Amino acid sequence: MREIVFKMERPGLVEVGQEVDVSESITPVNVNYMIEPAVAMSGLFRFTERLKSKKGIVKDIIQNDRGYYVTVEFDE
Repeated sequence: MREIVFKMERPGLVEVGQEVDVSESITPVNVNYMIEPAVAMSGLFRFTERLKSKKGIVKDIIQNDRGYYVTVEFDE
């Protein structure tokens, strides 16, 4: 299993236990992921750290003073 944390701006867009689809955005230097439809965005990853799966399960949602952070678990 692999976990990735995504930054979400508003509450209630996804729920714990929900299956989500992610899309991949590639730049010349790195890769990042977005929970579709444009719900939350991940940080940057190297090409060697690319996801193999494009579906995951929301494991946790944490709120702090910077916003909402969604942890998604991927079967890899």
